[in-house]
Amino acid sequence: MIETTLSNMRSSSDFFKTSEIIHILDGRKKEEIGFFIPAIFKEEIQKFIHKIETEKKLNLLKKVAKAQQQDPIAEGALNDGIK
Repeated sequence: MIETTLSNMRSSSDFFKTSEIIHILDGRKKEEIGFFIPAIFKEEIQKFIHKIETEKKLNLLKKVAKAQQQDPIAEGALNDGIK
């Protein structure tokens, strides 16, 4: 993995021709901005992102199902059970 600042990436087109993942930092603030992932890793990254999104949706559905169980279906019910 290559570590560089955002200003270095703007000034060089060579970074976009690499097969390495680039860790991008803000040079002034010394904060992490993110990562540049080359196209050769596209398939693996898409699988990983799909897995994360599926887990997020599943957790949300579990939360909704739990709230449904706690929420009685009755007239005047106010509590939705979601915290």
